[in-house]
Amino acid sequence: MNPFPDLSQSVRLGGSTFLMGTNSQEAFPFDGEGPEREVYVAPFYIEKYAVTNAQFKTFIESTGYVTEAERFGWSFVFHAFVSDELKKQPLQFPVQTPWWLVMEGASWHSPAGLGTNIQDRLNHPVAHVSWNDAEAYCRWAGKRLPTEAEWELAARGALSSKRYPCGDQLKQGSRNLCNIWHGEFPKVHTAPDGYFGTCPVDAYPPNGYGLYNMTGNVWEWCSDWFSSSYHQISSSINPQGPAVGKARTMKGGSYLCHHSYCNRYRVAARSSNTPDSSTGSIGFRCAVDAE
Repeated sequence: MNPFPDLSQSVRLGGSTFLMGTNSQEAFPFDGEGPEREVYVAPFYIEKYAVTNAQFKTFIESTGYVTEAERFGWSFVFHAFVSDELKKQPLQFPVQTPWWLVMEGASWHSPAGLGTNIQDRLNHPVAHVSWNDAEAYCRWAGKRLPTEAEWELAARGALSSKRYPCGDQLKQGSRNLCNIWHGEFPKVHTAPDGYFGTCPVDAYPPNGYGLYNMTGNVWEWCSDWFSSSYHQISSSINPQGPAVGKARTMKGGSYLCHHSYCNRYRVAARSSNTPDSSTGSIGFRCAVDAE
């Protein structure tokens, strides 16, 4: 572990109370988004950007770490990134989400499976990383994953009770403000900004705290175990999530989110996955305690 973590690309936040969650009709009640409530978060640092492929590559080269997708031999890849030739082969997929294909050889450095690479996307967020992989990177860097409360405070960018990091609208004039799905999910993506999949970590304007892509692009792991009801009994001061659980919390949505299917690119929205799971739309950013 690095005893002197690099904070040059981080912002110091916290030491304040904010409104977490939402009372909006858009919320998914079974996800535990509401109600809106006051939460105090102690001072902390959070990185301006999600961890990039280049940064993760340095970690791998420095430690020899092998990600869980590499150990398992596969990861989930969105169907549109898989060649027609490969699709002729019998491929497994989850029944409820058939657009996710089980791809042999898919990992952080081979995002669409064997024969693919990240050479033209080193400044994109790393993906195909499990929660356990993200934790390993954070320990090496002398950092940690943010709590869900820290993440949401950061994502709000000093705005209160707004849907997105930039306010209640996803556009500024004709300009899109985050990397999400445009068109008819999961078949037609018009890609108005030219991004079909991940985009560079600094591709869109930052929020009021100077943080980039807090919603859209890739889901981001948080440190908390996931619960849809924990917030109803937890402390309102530095909530850390349940002591145990089966899945870890994810925030922010991804490039695959669309209002017709996964309207979870709102700052209050939340989801989860098991700690050993990886897909081409899950990444993370780091936080550090503020002394």
